[in-house]
Amino acid sequence: MQRVRIESFTISLDGYGAGLDQSLEHPMGRGGEGLHEWAFRSRFFRRTQGLEGGEGGLDDEIAERGFDNLGAWILGRNMFAPRSGPWPDETWRGWWGENPPYHCPVFVLTHHARPSLEMEGGTIFHFVEGDIGAVLKTALEAARGRDVRIGGGVSTIRQYLRARLVDEMHVAVSPILLGSGESLYAGLDLPALGYHCVEGRMSEHAAHYTFRKRV
Repeated sequence: MQRVRIESFTISLDGYGAGLDQSLEHPMGRGGEGLHEWAFRSRFFRRTQGLEGGEGGLDDEIAERGFDNLGAWILGRNMFAPRSGPWPDETWRGWWGENPPYHCPVFVLTHHARPSLEMEGGTIFHFVEGDIGAVLKTALEAARGRDVRIGGGVSTIRQYLRARLVDEMHVAVSPILLGSGESLYAGLDLPALGYHCVEGRMSEHAAHYTFRKRV
């Protein structure tokens, strides 16, 4: 059965999924890069970057699991580019070089549409406007029976949770404090929205929790 998933979304101990002042130099905001140390250490992540080595174990298993059976992604604008507003031109091609890790259609939510961008490895970025439910419907169709992953950032994930459009969410909690930034849970009543925690596991570098929507 086709599912809508959030995978490997990392927050700080105080609940922030990104720091303040996202920029080209600080894609995750000030201090935000430290959130993902658990994933950066994994064999799977290093393999996706063309590197050898890395650590096995729980973090590696979870990072790899997050890419299983995916047919499409949905990203917020800031997950593709360092700034919002009208595109100054079409030279910006994402954070990941010419072969991004997605390898399937990716739908980027934006108020400023631009032509689709085809990359190496099968990734095609589509820049879409409109209702998040309509975008999800398009992504599900493009996924051809496979799952759709909501890749962030915080605002995008909160919108899909609030609309009860997410079937399952994995959150990694990194042992750092950001103090300020974009809060994942502020103002969200997950039990009232029908979500409950079905799994909690701990590695040396992060705590991992899986939430599922009750049918």
